[in-house]
Amino acid sequence: MADSLPRIVVAGSANMDLVGLAERLPLPGETILGDDFMMTPGGKGANQAIAAARAGGSCTFLGAIGSDAFGVTIKARLNASGVDTAHVRTSYGSSGVAVIMVDRAGENTIMVSPGANSTFAGLSAAEEAVIAEGDVLICQQEIPVETVTAAAKAAREGGTRTILNAAPARHLPPELLSVIDLLVVNEGEATAITQTREADMGALLELVPRVVLTLSGKGSWYADRDGADERIPPFQVDVVDTTAAGDAFTGALAVAWGEGRDLVEAIRWANAAGAACVRKVGASNALPSRAEIDALYAKGAAA
Repeated sequence: MADSLPRIVVAGSANMDLVGLAERLPLPGETILGDDFMMTPGGKGANQAIAAARAGGSCTFLGAIGSDAFGVTIKARLNASGVDTAHVRTSYGSSGVAVIMVDRAGENTIMVSPGANSTFAGLSAAEEAVIAEGDVLICQQEIPVETVTAAAKAAREGGTRTILNAAPARHLPPELLSVIDLLVVNEGEATAITQTREADMGALLELVPRVVLTLSGKGSWYADRDGADERIPPFQVDVVDTTAAGDAFTGALAVAWGEGRDLVEAIRWANAAGAACVRKVGASNALPSRAEIDALYAKGAAA
């Protein structure tokens, strides 16, 4: 482990999650009676920033919140989680909102309204400097692709490694792909990116030098252009809600990589973070602490 905390920078989205729980997910045009409802700060960017901070990183979040009450709550949750919000922008109007439905098996459907996230454009010199000073930059695709590209370019120029969690799946321009060090995608995102019927690791490696394919309850698959090709098994837990599992995984992965761990070991530890997350309902509130990740990691290693 590094002598100091790994410096993680997240450039991404911040939302308020409106979460409804029910026995099952409704069909199109159907109304069902829910079991419970909660509001919790989320958004893939904010979630991954909190995940990285809780996993032991020194994390800075770059993004935009609205001038509404949701924005105040989102920023407060980031601050309370130990995330540096000094560079968070406030845009007049609504914050991003995600409407999430979760069934009793832990499966979910999500609709995101970007709100202020769509205004996060044109990185400032100060924001670029924060990225260049980091060990690892994490980006996703809930903000304008031009901003993701600019952030990744600033990282490359500053010697900061970049993880792109390409979610939600959409077109990845060549100028963005050329400055990505590690791509993290699930099977649906992988097929959307490569336009293939099944996840094609070879096709993904034609785009970027390293890929982690998350396989839900089946663990992860890592491969790179140097010939690495390894399936990394999952940790067995009782699933309550899968909403932020991918964000827990990505945030923890960035921390472990920033600490200097071998990528396969880093992915194995990140698998434990994702598994620890699904044991709770919610998004940012379900993201595990380093102690929780370590405890599950040790249990899995001993099994």
